[in-house]
Amino acid sequence: MNLDQFQSAMESAIAGIRKVIIGQDDAIRYSLVVVLCNQHALIEGVPGLGKTLLARTLAAVLGSEFKRIQFTPDLMPADITGTNIFNLQRNEFSLVKGPLFTTFLLADEINRAPAKTQSALLEAMQERTVTIDRESHVLSPNFTVFATQNPIESEGTYPLPEAQKDRFMMKISMTWPTSEEELSLASRSLGADAPESVLHRGEVAACLSEADLAGLRTTLEEIQVSPQLLEYAVQVVRRTRTDDSILVGAGPRATQALLRAARAWAGICGRDFMSPDDIRAVAVPVLEHRLLLRPESELEGVRAMDVLDRILHEVPVPR
Repeated sequence: MNLDQFQSAMESAIAGIRKVIIGQDDAIRYSLVVVLCNQHALIEGVPGLGKTLLARTLAAVLGSEFKRIQFTPDLMPADITGTNIFNLQRNEFSLVKGPLFTTFLLADEINRAPAKTQSALLEAMQERTVTIDRESHVLSPNFTVFATQNPIESEGTYPLPEAQKDRFMMKISMTWPTSEEELSLASRSLGADAPESVLHRGEVAACLSEADLAGLRTTLEEIQVSPQLLEYAVQVVRRTRTDDSILVGAGPRATQALLRAARAWAGICGRDFMSPDDIRAVAVPVLEHRLLLRPESELEGVRAMDVLDRILHEVPVPR
């Protein structure tokens, strides 16, 4: 697959998603970056912005087997992994697979599940395997998790551990629609072309098969990345470890994620080379959720996004 075919495939995928999702251009592109890199994403936003709808639409565009888990405080690991049940007719135990056995998983309100259940999901995300009664089961090589959480509600929630946050390649923030976008949504919601109705009727066709994804990922490997850009990405990440406002900075996995995401962003933009702008475009969604601010900085109202903006202005850009 050449770059023109890559660009055509991306345009088809974006067009399919836009049949349902109004606006949210950055969120759509970031979601495709995560899929191209075969990673996982954390979608954050207040209720009603379309977090769940974006994940379901993306799964439809990919033609992937899709399952959804609504995380709650009483959700147990066996509820998501599955369990062995004794079969009286066969006189043996049979595996009843849980919703983790899929290709595209939506983990809705992930921060409402207790740590024990979150750790079961972490194993699936990290190793693409599920352990049931000390026996490991291999998941799809394209197993992808899109998790959602509400940033303003903390009652009855369990903060995600740092190890699990680090497994999400990006934290994708859903923003308020513009006046024109909200007007379009209001108009469509009164007719047959309401976003949910379009998706339910199956009007979003699958345009990327697993073979297509493999070809797209191979094409990404041909995008040129100069040594100067490698150095730039490393310096940006290392700068998060020495900033006075940050208690714990981003680790080496963040450097890898930043470079892979920037390369995918360059491909989506139709270029066969990576530029500093690609790194800057994905730096905040890749790094923001990996940073732990100092308590005094949080009391002063400092946000991780603000610190990253400052770092991107301070680190010299290669010419």
